[in-house]
Amino acid sequence: MPPTDVTALDDLEPGVPHRVDVDGVPVCLVRVDDTTVKAVHDTCSHQEWSLADGGLVFGNGVECSLHGSTFDLDSGAPESLPAVRAVPVFPVTVTDGRVLIDVTAPTNDAPFPEH
Repeated sequence: MPPTDVTALDDLEPGVPHRVDVDGVPVCLVRVDDTTVKAVHDTCSHQEWSLADGGLVFGNGVECSLHGSTFDLDSGAPESLPAVRAVPVFPVTVTDGRVLIDVTAPTNDAPFPEH
């Protein structure tokens, strides 16, 4: 399956998590800088909470607003408790000002959280 066009790059505020649904998969997008966007599964692996819903971005991580677990945007690995399981990370490309994501090809082996 080819990557899915999900939004315009200009619609993403840098350093703010945004939720999009891609073929039924909730995805948390974070625009890191002028041209870089990263994507992880939007459901915290600790307690099924949206990472984009009130989440904060710190460095290369996104923090869950429910209990404070932080996940690395490149590896999906939890960087703080209470989460102990990684979240899936998805490849992102930016082409002609559009953000494309492929949820069928996670870049890590983390299981998809229930949602």
